[in-house]
Amino acid sequence: MLIGAHVSPSGGLWRAIERGVERGCRAIQIFNQSPRAWRPNTYVEEDFARFREAMAASDIDAVMIHAVYLLNCASDDPVIVQKSRDALANALRLGDAIGAHCVVVHPGSAKTGDVDDAIARAGRVFASALSEAERCPLHLENTAGAGGTLGRSFEELAALIEAGGADARLGVCLDSCHLFASGYEIRTPDALTAVLDDGLAQVGPERLGSLHFNDSQTPLGSNRDRHANVGEGELGDDGCAVFLSEPRFQDLPCVLETRGVDHSGPDRKQIERAMALRERGLAARQRG
Repeated sequence: MLIGAHVSPSGGLWRAIERGVERGCRAIQIFNQSPRAWRPNTYVEEDFARFREAMAASDIDAVMIHAVYLLNCASDDPVIVQKSRDALANALRLGDAIGAHCVVVHPGSAKTGDVDDAIARAGRVFASALSEAERCPLHLENTAGAGGTLGRSFEELAALIEAGGADARLGVCLDSCHLFASGYEIRTPDALTAVLDDGLAQVGPERLGSLHFNDSQTPLGSNRDRHANVGEGELGDDGCAVFLSEPRFQDLPCVLETRGVDHSGPDRKQIERAMALRERGLAARQRG
């Protein structure tokens, strides 16, 4: 498992690699532009080359790009749809340029409208954005299930992939906090196995491509997206160890989006704690 953190590319795209190295990461995730603004950052080939050079000299093996929060690919507002499509295509093109593992996107929200129609709209946006890139995969993140957000279940993720034309580059980024908050019990090996057996049968096991690892501030089935630091939430050390040691997650990039001690994001101690809990989980599975 490639454990790492969401880091900032502030000061230069390659700085994200430096920040990942400082934290002892094997994978990193970045925003390709301000997460709360439509205006894209402007990068040139020199930026891409410097990024690739820094990555090649590091122990970081995977880079994920998180699409901006403003996107709603399922919107019924044509202006928002066009902006979402363009921003997503821009992120995928950057993914091509830096050799990213994937772009991760929140699938969108139906708000108070028809869910099936919203899924169809989102699928069209995914397909259109993917046509702008040659290689980079697009991973749909499961959601905690608040309001009309799409992707709260494996059934909805499967429907979104189908609506996107079942493109081979469409995959799933599984978030531990969101999975738990949306009602999936994952705190024991047997429970997590049952969830994955059923869920991956729906989306296709080959579609599981990346992970977000966060503990949850809120209880099972709360439908609230509130990340907690590793081991300090409802999953606890035991639940975190179970998730991190799941055999089907073995080769995936697994990025922390925790708040950190000072609310500035995951630090080296959070990464080291996650790695230690993975080893603990692996040992427990071997014994049992």
